[in-house]
Amino acid sequence: MVAPEGHIVPKRFYDRTISEKLLYTCFLLLVGLGYLMATSYLYVTHQMNDGKPGLSISDVADSYYGNRSGTRLEAAIRGSMAGNISIEDRDLMVAWLKDGAGEDHFEHEIKPILQKTCLNCHVQSSGMNLPDFSTYAGLHKFAEVDTGMSMASLLKLSHIHLFGISLLLFMLGGIFIQSEVNVIFKRFLVVSPMLAVFVDVASWFMTKMDSNYAIIVIVAGGLLGMSMALQILISLFQIWTLKRPLR
Repeated sequence: MVAPEGHIVPKRFYDRTISEKLLYTCFLLLVGLGYLMATSYLYVTHQMNDGKPGLSISDVADSYYGNRSGTRLEAAIRGSMAGNISIEDRDLMVAWLKDGAGEDHFEHEIKPILQKTCLNCHVQSSGMNLPDFSTYAGLHKFAEVDTGMSMASLLKLSHIHLFGISLLLFMLGGIFIQSEVNVIFKRFLVVSPMLAVFVDVASWFMTKMDSNYAIIVIVAGGLLGMSMALQILISLFQIWTLKRPLR
């Protein structure tokens, strides 16, 4: 579409067919649902890292920096795996860990607990590609000081996150720019989630080095969520309500 002055007039939602509007609507609803699922997953897997219910800065710091006053195994049974072990068994394992995690108590005291709580999954025969806790050597690797997520895991998650989220935000922004809102506000909402993803990923590595940067992870994640939510809600509303202006 070309304006009389020769300037290209960008397409708006009122220029789209019903089929295109339905496509946009389904995509936006699925993206919104996917983001809610991702947020719920992060909450469930991180919220007990510090041993307390509810997601906190300490939970985030423990994920990347680690709880260096304890071991990785203790962090797991107090955090993400807490629901799979009884309080009594957990306390026995924590006491064993704090006593040096010696092999002499493994077979008679610790392995029976593992058989009840862990060895359905944490054994080579499970085929789940999880650490093998059926032997002392396999378990002892996780009885060392918890230094958080490994650098290899961070690099793996980072490239997946950057590639995947950037493509998603590109498609989401391509839909949103067809809305009718203040141009400065529109530019902010298009750019801010891209910036938030970059800062979010960078803050993982910063938090790995210094737990005080955990607050940046939360702020960047909040900015990403807010920007995506506004783009989705504004687009969904205007797709079906925006009318062509009278000339």
